[in-house]
Amino acid sequence: MLTVLTYVVVIAVVAAVLFFVASAVFGRGEELEPLPKGTTATALPASGVTGRDVRALKFQVDLRGYDSTEVDWALDRVATEIDSLRIRLRDLEARMGPEITEDNEDAHP
Repeated sequence: MLTVLTYVVVIAVVAAVLFFVASAVFGRGEELEPLPKGTTATALPASGVTGRDVRALKFQVDLRGYDSTEVDWALDRVATEIDSLRIRLRDLEARMGPEITEDNEDAHP
C-alpha cells in the first residue's frame, strides 16, 4: 500500500514540475500582450456610425465577462447616433411632407 501511495505522489510531483516547466517555456499562448489598465481598443467614429463599425467592436474580457464601462460607452454612442438620425429624419419628413414617406413605403415593401 505504501508503494502505491509513493507512486501516486511521485507521479503528481512529476506532473506538477512538467506543467510549470511547460508554462514557463510556452507561456499563455497569447500573441499580443494585454492592454494596460485604463486603456481600451474599443473605438467608434465621432459621428456617422455604420453597421460595419458596430459589428467591428471588440471589448476587453474582464473577470466577470466584458468590461461593462466599454460596453456602456459603445451602447451610449450608438444610441446617440440613432437619436440624431431619427431627429434628422423627422425634420426631413416635416420639410418634404407626408407624400415622401408614402412613396418610400411603396418602393420598399
